[in-house]
Amino acid sequence: MAGAAAPRRRGPTATERVRKVLVVEDSRAMQRLICHALDADPRLSVVGVAGDAYAARDMIKRLAPDVLVLDVEMPRMSGLDFLGRLMRLRPMPVVMFSSVTQVGSDAAIRALVLGAVDCLAKPYDGVTPETLTALADRVHAAAVAPVLPVLPSSSRRPLGSPATASAPAKDRVILIGASTGGVTAVETVLRGLPVNSPPVVVAQHMPESFLQSFAARLDSILPHRVVLAEEDLPLAPGQVVLSPGGTSHTGVAVRAGCMCCARIDRPKRNGHCPSVDELFLSAKGIGARVIGVILTGLGQDGAEGLRQLRDAGGYCIGQNEATCVVYGMPRAAAEAGALHEQVPLEQIAGAVMRALAAGSSRSLRC
Repeated sequence: MAGAAAPRRRGPTATERVRKVLVVEDSRAMQRLICHALDADPRLSVVGVAGDAYAARDMIKRLAPDVLVLDVEMPRMSGLDFLGRLMRLRPMPVVMFSSVTQVGSDAAIRALVLGAVDCLAKPYDGVTPETLTALADRVHAAAVAPVLPVLPSSSRRPLGSPATASAPAKDRVILIGASTGGVTAVETVLRGLPVNSPPVVVAQHMPESFLQSFAARLDSILPHRVVLAEEDLPLAPGQVVLSPGGTSHTGVAVRAGCMCCARIDRPKRNGHCPSVDELFLSAKGIGARVIGVILTGLGQDGAEGLRQLRDAGGYCIGQNEATCVVYGMPRAAAEAGALHEQVPLEQIAGAVMRALAAGSSRSLRC
């Protein structure tokens, strides 16, 4: 509802400082709503409001904000053009706050690829207190996150490189969970896997419309076949399946001797749909056949599922703190005793392939 403010959050600790926010938004009504919500959070302080990219550029130089809240559709210069220039010249944390339309969702995916830390949708039926609370939490998470370099496609590791091109283990599956910063992280991991790798199922925290665009993007840039999950969809080598979110989670099941996708009709778990915990927990019955990977993200979704997956015989890998945009989900998994190893993002694909090879060797010895 318009004018609603998020509840006040805990203040910064003695070792923390209040983070300065610049809001870049052309709608006066939305400017007031965003500023009211962010200023209600004692961890944040809105130091400026810009109606377009040119005003934002000058304010960044003058005010030195810690984080930007940026709309996608902007007058004079689009938010995407501005983001691209900003990340080349003065990289800093950015949270996109945009409407969910097909065009907008495509733009949001491009923004995340360009280096935005996170993207939150403006609901069609009005901004709710829950949306404002989520915005404040994500803006704070972005403000304290490391600004990692965004590599152009030409400088990334070639697909199917010799380091990862070994034959996959039979009847195995790779499960990946990610949230804030996950667009680039998931793409990086998948780029390191050979085209004939075991099937991959991904639970990425993202609005339903964004997930459709994310799947389409991955399918266009990877040699793997990338699709959205459907009930009973067989899982085959070289295939990447994304949970479509919406009103159901995605899991894996074995039916008639074959692994396939399973629709899980449950409420949000840990505040998310799709939930990483639901994905991992669904695979407990085939734990020894599973490689579980937890990537950058805010919160603790996936920690309990990964712990139970490890107890069931799965091999569990976490992204290390230095390469996470937000070291929340991997930290929670580590603290739960769920991880066999934590490695830098660029090394996760190699760790997955080593785990698959080790699993195959154990099977041959049995």
